[in-house]
Amino acid sequence: MKLRVGYEITYDFPQPTPLIGMLNIHYTRVADLAAPDHIRTTPSVPISGYRDLYGNWCSRILAPGGRMTLSTDALVSDSGQADALAPDAAQTPVEALPEEAIVFLLPSRFCDSDRLQDLAWSLFSQTRPGWARVQAICDFAHNHIAFGYDFASVTRTASEAYEEGKGVCRDYAHLAVALCRALNIPARYCTGYLGDVGTPPPWPPGDFAAWFEAWLGGQWHIFDARNNTPRIGRVLIARGRDAADVPIATTFGPNTLVGFKVWTDEV
Repeated sequence: MKLRVGYEITYDFPQPTPLIGMLNIHYTRVADLAAPDHIRTTPSVPISGYRDLYGNWCSRILAPGGRMTLSTDALVSDSGQADALAPDAAQTPVEALPEEAIVFLLPSRFCDSDRLQDLAWSLFSQTRPGWARVQAICDFAHNHIAFGYDFASVTRTASEAYEEGKGVCRDYAHLAVALCRALNIPARYCTGYLGDVGTPPPWPPGDFAAWFEAWLGGQWHIFDARNNTPRIGRVLIARGRDAADVPIATTFGPNTLVGFKVWTDEV
């Protein structure tokens, strides 16, 4: 299947302001692009790029004072298959984990697993280690948090999401990641495009989505505590320890977000 993906994000800047955008499709999906998903800026300004510690592509921009729009529109080939399930995938003992997975066992800015350790063991110590345990964590986060865009907070941690019982997709992912790490399961936060292919209408407005990956059975597997069901057409943009590692845009000065549109549509 083909997916048309893209965004149009508009800011007002009172003065020239540095900006770092993490808006390009992840390098693992570049071969699926019909053409590069270059960032377009209006007005046109120079863009330079670099890869961060996790391999994500970051774009550096000096936004001029006034109104500026970031946009792209791309066509992505996708298998059309829902997220893969591996119910027999086992948990790996910490001493046998590859070095790349170790960092995803540690507490991070928004995934404060150290604060949730007692809770995690009290809730999930009797579950079967491996896939069943991670799925039980997803079930818990899915049922515990009430979803609402009005509940969005850029500073809410996993422990606060648990205490408040409300949030958006990043809060579901943060809580599930933190609970996994508290149980010695490496987990990393993901952001990207996720449309409504295969789901019944009415569909909500387009947005970027958050999910996570857990290390089980010798590889990373996708889990989505917000939707808690396999989905079609997931297109990764970036991975990291939590949302602090993979912000769509980081601005270094005052600004006002005046327009935000994201689309992920089957062609």
